[in-house]
Amino acid sequence: MPSDRTNGEDGGGTGFKAGSRFENSVVLVTGANDRGFGGAIAEKFCHEGATLVLTDRVEPQRLIKRLNRRGAELRWHEGDVTDRVFVRSIIAHTVEEFGRIDVVVNCAGVSCFGLFEELTDEQWDHMLDVNVKGAVRVIREALPYLSSPGGVVVNIASALAMNACEGSAAYGASKAALVALTNSLALELAPKRMRAVCIAPAMAHTPMLHEFAQNFTKEAWDQVNACHPLGTGSRHDIANAVTFLASSDADWITGSTIPLGWTHTIPMPVLQPATSDS
Repeated sequence: MPSDRTNGEDGGGTGFKAGSRFENSVVLVTGANDRGFGGAIAEKFCHEGATLVLTDRVEPQRLIKRLNRRGAELRWHEGDVTDRVFVRSIIAHTVEEFGRIDVVVNCAGVSCFGLFEELTDEQWDHMLDVNVKGAVRVIREALPYLSSPGGVVVNIASALAMNACEGSAAYGASKAALVALTNSLALELAPKRMRAVCIAPAMAHTPMLHEFAQNFTKEAWDQVNACHPLGTGSRHDIANAVTFLASSDADWITGSTIPLGWTHTIPMPVLQPATSDS
C-alpha cells in the first residue's frame, strides 16, 4: 500500500482555508468532476471567493451540490474539450455574462498506459486530442477575454511529463506537450502582464490512481513509496498548488512547471501498464 501522509483519500480534511484571494474573479476549470483534481480545484477556488465556470463530459452532481451549499456563484456546461464548437460556446456564454475570464485551469484529461509497440494510432489520437489539443482549444478561445493585466493560465501536467516509467510513453508525451506549451505561452503573454504556469503532480489519491493501481503488488507499492518521499498526495494538494499559482501571491512566477510530491532526483517506478480514463 502507498506511504500516505494524509490518512485516506483526502487526508481526513480538505486543507481549505476560506479567503478572498479570488473575490470578483471569474475562473474556468475544465475536467471538473466529482472526485478528481478538477473538482477539488473548483472547491478551493470557491473557498477563495471565485465565480466558477465548470465543464466536463458528465455532470458532477455531488460536486455541484457541495458548491451550491457553500453559496458558490456557479455556471455548469456539460461537454467535451475535443469539440471546438462546444469550447467556443462556453467561452461565449462566460464573456456574455461576466465580460471577462481571469483564470483558466486546463484539467480535462485522459490516461492510457501500455507498451509503446502496443499502442494504436487511435489511442495516440485520443490522448493528444484531449490532453493537448483540448487545452489548446480552451486557451485559444479564452485568450482574447483573459484579463490584462493579471490573467493566468494553469495547465495540469504530470510527473510523467518530466520523468518516465515503463508504459507511459503516450501519456507522458501528451503531458510533456503541456509543459512546452506553458513555456512558450508565458513568453507571449508576458508583455500583457499575463502569466502561464503548470504543475506536474506525482501520484495523488483519485479514482484514476485507484483503478490504475488496483492490481499493484507489494513490490510495486514499494517502488511507488520510494519515489514519494512525503507519501502519496491528495487531490487537495493539487488544488492548493493551483490556487497559489493562479493568485497574486505568485505574480512573479510564469513559464514554470512545478513538481508536486517528487523531484527530478527521484526515479519513477517501473510498473505494469494499465489503461483508464479521467
